[in-house]
Amino acid sequence: MIYEIKGTKEIKNIFATWMETMVWSCIQGVMGHLYADSPGNPKSAMAVLGDFCFFAGVPNIELVLYKPKYCRQEFMIMTALSPDWFQLIEAAYKEKAKRVSRFAIKKEPNVFDKGKLNSFVTNMKGDFTLCMIDKVMFDYCRKQEWSRDFVSQYTDYEEYRRLGLGVVAIKNGVPVSGASSYSSYQGGIEIEIDTKEEYRRQGLATACGAKLILECLERGLYPSWDAQNRWSVSLAEKLGYHFDYEYTAYEIIGY
Repeated sequence: MIYEIKGTKEIKNIFATWMETMVWSCIQGVMGHLYADSPGNPKSAMAVLGDFCFFAGVPNIELVLYKPKYCRQEFMIMTALSPDWFQLIEAAYKEKAKRVSRFAIKKEPNVFDKGKLNSFVTNMKGDFTLCMIDKVMFDYCRKQEWSRDFVSQYTDYEEYRRLGLGVVAIKNGVPVSGASSYSSYQGGIEIEIDTKEEYRRQGLATACGAKLILECLERGLYPSWDAQNRWSVSLAEKLGYHFDYEYTAYEIIGY
């Protein structure tokens, strides 16, 4: 049996070594879900938030195969700190599991150069303007495939306004790039950043990312960053972050 549980002391202990804000979101009860092999004395646990699934504790094939009823997507990114979990993921999903590398970025609250970040914002080239994501932008982003993850983990705009934060670059009244909170936890957000393909390589992601970091710092929030690829690492470093380590994850296609 697999049980959905809250952020109990036992679950916190299982995830104690994780430095992943989406795990923190689940444990804190801000967003996401926690599952375990036992409600009272868990040995194996799983944290699920959006398209991400994190395993901890004793490797358990039932947890690896468990798909929560609310999950309707056909795609999931799974990872764990122990390679023993990787063997179970490969065995469970076979050809559906694509092994990939992701890149952890250090969490350093006092590392940012506000002057440099402001220069990225003020020196943005072209006929673009930056604006914070309000209800109109929230609704627009939710309807577009490329920008949906800026707001998709929030039930509605009121929840986003309360927990999230984001900025978009506008051209002719339409968002073409942005940086927003993929998820939220107590004291910070996890950044999601993207640009419509035809507007890439124009410095928009840099400007949007810089603006979002500055807004977080003004509010006393930490803007956490986890990189999907080397390009994301380079952008993070440009904005003041430092690379931490490469880690293994699995993209489950046909979840």
